[in-house]
Amino acid sequence: MNTTMDTIAAPIAVVIPCYRVGRLVLDVIARIGCEVGWIFVVDDKCPIDTGDIVEAECKDARVKVIRHEENQGVGGATVTGYKAAMATPAKVVVKIDGDGQMDPALIPQLSRAILLGRADYVKGNRFHRISDVHGMPAVRLLGNAGLSFLTKLSSGYWQLFDPTNGFTAIHREILAEIELDKLARRYFFESDLLYNLNQVRAVVAEMPMRAMYGDEPSSLSPMKVLLPFFKGNMRNFFRRLLYTYFVRNFSAASLELLLSIPLILIGLVYGTAHWFAGMETGIQSAPGVVMAAALPLIIGTQLLLSWLNYDVAVQPTQPIHVSLEKAREG
Repeated sequence: MNTTMDTIAAPIAVVIPCYRVGRLVLDVIARIGCEVGWIFVVDDKCPIDTGDIVEAECKDARVKVIRHEENQGVGGATVTGYKAAMATPAKVVVKIDGDGQMDPALIPQLSRAILLGRADYVKGNRFHRISDVHGMPAVRLLGNAGLSFLTKLSSGYWQLFDPTNGFTAIHREILAEIELDKLARRYFFESDLLYNLNQVRAVVAEMPMRAMYGDEPSSLSPMKVLLPFFKGNMRNFFRRLLYTYFVRNFSAASLELLLSIPLILIGLVYGTAHWFAGMETGIQSAPGVVMAAALPLIIGTQLLLSWLNYDVAVQPTQPIHVSLEKAREG
């Protein structure tokens, strides 16, 4: 276990939110390498007193235990850890779970793109390689597929997958740009953070990883949170559309979006009404009626696909933390 270190040569801080992990977190801490200068263990009103276990049995000088008087959820615990890390000289803040499902040896790889100025935020992806999902329960595969699509819609990061993956790294300058206190406090935290990262035009990347499933308790069931995630993602999706296409900017894509939905609805309503009328009377609709229903539907669909193509193409590509660092130093 590491007990001393040169924090100047270790630009990474680690946040470990803890709830019902107990002694499992001790092994996670023990496997964190010397590239990390600060480790913040956030006891989120844990009923088995994980914070007390760490203070009693962990001798790593880098570790600081922070306690919540009330349970705030994984998002609230992570935000508390983020704020503590922002008070250090760390350039990158990594969030890792305390249950051992994430390999601390991957922390340097997770942080590399940020330290090299290629990304502002990096998250793990357990689905990148087929071999990595062999040990994953089927319910997680199905649940994460649905949650991932919803997160793509709400965040605008269409290249991302595995939204509930909590193994993440973020540049401290980006944390300063986000209203941390307004982020979701429970399991929607990671998805909500992605939405907020898109609003500041941060570059997000992924790191392929293998999840490790053992005897540790799982506190997240993707199928159980599908409905709450659906509501949260739909809210953020419409907020993103409003802010991105009608408040901060108005372009040809805004017009495409504005025209596509009414045209699709007109085609569907008009066509459905005449179809039901034909069913009742037994009279087949005239070709002109069919065309009047099909034409707005076809045009509206083409406009919507054109907007979608634009939305996929305009994802952020230039990391903003580089310019933010220069502005702060200047």
